[in-house]
Amino acid sequence: MNLQEFIENFAGQFDETDPEEFSAETKFKDLEEWSSLMALSIIAMVDDEYDVIIKGNDIISSDTIQDLFSIVEKRKS
Repeated sequence: MNLQEFIENFAGQFDETDPEEFSAETKFKDLEEWSSLMALSIIAMVDDEYDVIIKGNDIISSDTIQDLFSIVEKRKS
């Protein structure tokens, strides 16, 4: 698991946001397309791709994609 792959998988959940807008420092909750349904999509993606369970509180406590990646990486090990 690496950060770039995680960013690509994260960006893949968005239909209308340009993939170029996503980086480790992207504050994903500030994206226009972000919603509670998007949060559920991210939770499902993390479960499917990385076999890691994250919860709403993990998303709430994360500001950037890097923050969320760190949580997933910690639980993966």
